[in-house]
Amino acid sequence: MNYPIRSLNETQVGGRGYRIMPTRQRIRGLVEILLFIAPAMIPLIVFWVYPIVRTIAISFTDWDYMTPSYHIVGLRNYVTLLKSSAFSSALNHTLTLCVSSAAFTIVGGLLLSLLLFNAFRGVGLYKALVFSPWITPTVAVSLVWMWIFDPDHGIANAILRWFHLPGSKWMASSQTAMICVIIVTVWKSMGYASIFYLTALEKVPKSLYEASSLDGANVFQQFLHITLSGVSPTTFFLVVVTTINGLQAYDQIQILTQGGPAGSTRTLLYLYYQLGFQQFKMGEATAAAVALLVIVVAFTGAQNEISKRLVTY
Repeated sequence: MNYPIRSLNETQVGGRGYRIMPTRQRIRGLVEILLFIAPAMIPLIVFWVYPIVRTIAISFTDWDYMTPSYHIVGLRNYVTLLKSSAFSSALNHTLTLCVSSAAFTIVGGLLLSLLLFNAFRGVGLYKALVFSPWITPTVAVSLVWMWIFDPDHGIANAILRWFHLPGSKWMASSQTAMICVIIVTVWKSMGYASIFYLTALEKVPKSLYEASSLDGANVFQQFLHITLSGVSPTTFFLVVVTTINGLQAYDQIQILTQGGPAGSTRTLLYLYYQLGFQQFKMGEATAAAVALLVIVVAFTGAQNEISKRLVTY
């Protein structure tokens, strides 16, 4: 019997012969792949992976940020942080700011997009005005709102007095300071959400509205079952983005309240700043940063699981 002659670098799988790439060619192909992804991977490793690994390593030390020497202290920084009342209050403030700003930003952004969705004269100008707070630096926005919330000469109290209502101390009171921070955060990011919703609304098939109208659905039913379902992927994206932005809020807090009064607006990120760069307890500061990272990952994972049930693609 005559058998087909195959070279040493061929094999038989499923009745078909295929050529195995020589080791040298495989190495060369791997090197080419690495060269192609290097422009993206090198900045990612240098500015993201390495800082995270370095932060986790510092959290197990007693480094004071000023001297090069340090000692390994194990989990002491985490234990101290968890027992601290400052950490528990900062965690509570962080979650309050995160959830409140995300909810109001998404609801407000959707309402704004519904108002701007119908074409009318000057709609482009209104869209630009709505989006402008997002591209304005947070520091500049916060400085303007500091003047608005000024208890003596601010516009906010002037409006209240115009309606014969008592004024408020706003940022000077621990009862209302966090509300001020939430207002500034929502005002800045609402236009960003509305632009995404405008794009999502354009992609919802108009035939669905026409068919539902023939079936007797009213405007509220169409909004509940068609509009919300059609923009659910955008809603999920905005929930993730606004949640992370709320967890990482710093600039507006630094300008408006510096974490006060009496720590009423101190978040985890601001606690990290105070521990690391004011009290020079870099070990505890990085432990707080690691705790914030864990919270971000947990929030994102939970949102991904929820999206599998509620998001319609």
